Amino acid sequence: MTLTNLPPSLIPTLPGEYYTAPEIFAREQEHIFEAMWFCVARAADLDKPGAFRTYQVGRESVLVSRSRDGSVRAFLNICRHRGARLCTEEAGEVKRAFQCPYHAWTYGLDGKLVAAPNLTSMPDIDRTEYGLVTVHVREWLGYVWVCLAENPPSFEEEVVGDVVARLGDVGSIERYGIEELSVGRRITYDVKANWKLIIENFMECYHCATIHPELTEVLPEFADGYAAQYYVGHGAEFGQDVRGFTVDGSEGLDRIPGVGEEQDRRYYAITVRPQVFVNLVPDHVIFHRMYPVAADRTVVECDWLYLPHVVESGKDVSRSVELFDRVNRQDFDACERTQPGMGSRMYAKGGVLVPSEHHIGAFHTWLQNKLEPAPSLLEPARARVHTQGER
Repeated sequence: MTLTNLPPSLIPTLPGEYYTAPEIFAREQEHIFEAMWFCVARAADLDKPGAFRTYQVGRESVLVSRSRDGSVRAFLNICRHRGARLCTEEAGEVKRAFQCPYHAWTYGLDGKLVAAPNLTSMPDIDRTEYGLVTVHVREWLGYVWVCLAENPPSFEEEVVGDVVARLGDVGSIERYGIEELSVGRRITYDVKANWKLIIENFMECYHCATIHPELTEVLPEFADGYAAQYYVGHGAEFGQDVRGFTVDGSEGLDRIPGVGEEQDRRYYAITVRPQVFVNLVPDHVIFHRMYPVAADRTVVECDWLYLPHVVESGKDVSRSVELFDRVNRQDFDACERTQPGMGSRMYAKGGVLVPSEHHIGAFHTWLQNKLEPAPSLLEPARARVHTQGER
């Protein structure tokens, strides 16, 4: 049950159980993470045939690798024989094939069964039929996206189209050339908080003046607490004396060529549901991927992307990295402080959103619609009223 009889300035949040209940998290795994396109890897990390990485997507371990023809392939990381985990490491490289460490069933980079003890004495086994189970895969913005659904939703409509709509008059995310950029720094954060708390935090700036002194120095309008305006392509303008998106406001690095004068000295941020944040500034892109692990734990991998020659020349990127690394740590610390409260009796009916946070209500509605039908879980929150749009 949510809060009722609120004044117009306030609307209710989701009840606390949405951030703590294992059964709700299980439904999110099934109906969101395993049903939608989910971003896993930077394609450049799979730099040669046989390079692989493993990821937890919903309840499944997914193996992503580069095949011999140069394409990226994805499979369930499960041996077809007895269900053993095929690759136990997070990343690595094989020369020719993946071999199960249990009974040595061996699969080519295309997933086909190529060898097994006594396989020649079992001529009735179809090596393709008993190959690895494939997962739908796409590459976009230099990242690999997978979908576990048997019939995946349209990538162009659900992912590309959604991003274009959210960027508004920026025109196109393509102008930042993200697929051509290089990783200048990668930091992985292990956050002891529900994934939705991280998204909600990213969507609002009511907290910015309180916990982000460095960010509000660079983007003064964020100090006013209302950041939702830039989700439609407004862009937050750098402060008058700020020269770059750096921790001390000093000059940044070489500007991305496709960025126009109208985007110079502006910061844009968008969510790509269900688990990606993209931050765009003139000289680099900050690309977050969330991997929800449990109801109260989320791993976040963050890439700072620059023009290739900036990275190859060894230019110092630390000032731009430090700015958003501080922002991330401040945000994640706030989320970790909030997570215990989700289980409090005080939060059983949820909390409230002030006007500059009302657009978060649209995210809550989206989530509830994804989890339907589940009357026993969703009925208490069904009467919610949301206003404004979501970034």
